[in-house]
Amino acid sequence: MQATNPLQKAYKKYRAIFGATILFSFFANLLMFVGPLYMLQIYDRVLASRNEFTLYVISAIAIALLITYGFLEFIRSRMLVRAGLQFDELISRPLFDRVARAQLVNPNGGARSALGDADKVRSFITGQGVLAFFDVPWSPIFLALCFAFHPWLGLVATGGTVVIFILALLNEFLTRDSLRAANTEGQKAAEFAGSTLQNAEVIRAMGMQGALADRWQTKRNGMLMSQARASDWAGAVMSSSKFVRMGLQVAILGTGGYLAMKQEISPGIMIAASIVMGRALAPVEQAVGQWKEFIGARQSDARLKQLFDSIGDEPERLYQAPPKGRLTAEGVTTVVPGTRDTILRSVGFDLPAGHTMALIGPSGSGKSTLARHLVGVGDPIGGSIRLDGIELPHWDRTQLGTSIGYLPQDVKLFAGTVAENISRFIDGATDEDIIKAAKMAGAHEMISGLNDGYATQIGDGGGRLSGGQKQRVGLARALYGLPSLIVLDEPNSNLDSEGEEALARCLQQLKQEGCTVVIVTHKANILSGTDLTLILKDGMVQRFVPTQELLQPQQPQPQQEVVQMSTAKV
Repeated sequence: MQATNPLQKAYKKYRAIFGATILFSFFANLLMFVGPLYMLQIYDRVLASRNEFTLYVISAIAIALLITYGFLEFIRSRMLVRAGLQFDELISRPLFDRVARAQLVNPNGGARSALGDADKVRSFITGQGVLAFFDVPWSPIFLALCFAFHPWLGLVATGGTVVIFILALLNEFLTRDSLRAANTEGQKAAEFAGSTLQNAEVIRAMGMQGALADRWQTKRNGMLMSQARASDWAGAVMSSSKFVRMGLQVAILGTGGYLAMKQEISPGIMIAASIVMGRALAPVEQAVGQWKEFIGARQSDARLKQLFDSIGDEPERLYQAPPKGRLTAEGVTTVVPGTRDTILRSVGFDLPAGHTMALIGPSGSGKSTLARHLVGVGDPIGGSIRLDGIELPHWDRTQLGTSIGYLPQDVKLFAGTVAENISRFIDGATDEDIIKAAKMAGAHEMISGLNDGYATQIGDGGGRLSGGQKQRVGLARALYGLPSLIVLDEPNSNLDSEGEEALARCLQQLKQEGCTVVIVTHKANILSGTDLTLILKDGMVQRFVPTQELLQPQQPQPQQEVVQMSTAKV
């Protein structure tokens, strides 16, 4: 039997409150009879008898019942809001985890839009749209009352309801494909804009803004055209629905007037029938008006189900003994996502704990891809990577994360303070540990020179820091907690000479602490401080030797060999 995923659990929790809401909807709709029955009593009893006491009594009863109606409406609305909060509580964390994992597999796959999809679904199932659908099943009761007044009145009301319902189905049929296309095009335009604007400096400096804006506008135009088609059809249907609604008011009053003149019904029944028909049509009209939101929520629900079905929960792992840092790779093979182009082919090595390995190679050799795999980012299609003999996927993700330090080639910081970024936003991080990591990275003096020191807000992506400052803060983050395995991808790409000296001292200190370090580099001064060197070429291991053997005089001069190695990210 297939296990229930968090989305299914959230819907199950919502359905429990859904049932109670239906019960409240029954009594709320039952109290809708108050208006027409009160009107009937006024016309047929009070005006005929001119009895003031009767007027006072039925007015008091009507007011009391309407107060009860208002209370029930408030309760069912409040229940749906609370159901929405519980729905969000159950899926928000699992959804974020799945989106993050999907982004690793396919960064341009649009997984981030699922976060917005959850908001659309929650907004619909807790808003007025779903209440309209709750009220629709009670329309036959109001129609039955019209038939009880007179069959002709029932036929007029039922005919109008059927016509409006047919218009709702027509609205679905005419707008379904256009709305789906608009949603798809809108997601593509948003993803393109988001990824493009991350390189705003390059766009501005190289005059690419106009060309990229044209591409974005082209994608956006596709969305707008699809939306326009859907809106045109929806507008035509809504106009027809309003015409039918107003025409029905004329028809039922005209029919009622004719029957009253023939003395088959009283004037009170004529007015009451008009009110009852309005109540029968109201939820159907509201459902037609909410149809676009319903379609959007249904499409969002389908995408959420696909995401939760395709990406399951991460299995719970037992906490292992803290790793010492031995890193091994066997037959690691990986391809470009969505293609068959191989990046790494059967890469293997054995790095003892406490040793430092340099990872070098020409541009496109797969250095950065291998570095990402070494920290558990993305799974290779073949082979395995082990930390202390245990494959990375078999470690508890939280424990593994605290045991690994990672500095990517393109340093990404997050909105918050410098201290929060260094401590990885861990609650309860001590000032002592934060400052220790900063000092080891040679960033303490730089951070102290900022306006607010460690409390400096760095903005989204660390935009308030220079490239070198971000590099040092990123290095301090990698060193926080002194992980047993540290992987540094071009840690000196944005450092000045002083920063490089601090980095060399840092590597020496890490070696003394017994940390295992993998460093992607192309500079000889860093290379000389490592124990082993792995050379990649065309995604394969060309050499894996002690660094001193590589730097022996009889070998080609290391500077000539290494300078040719590019730091380009794979």
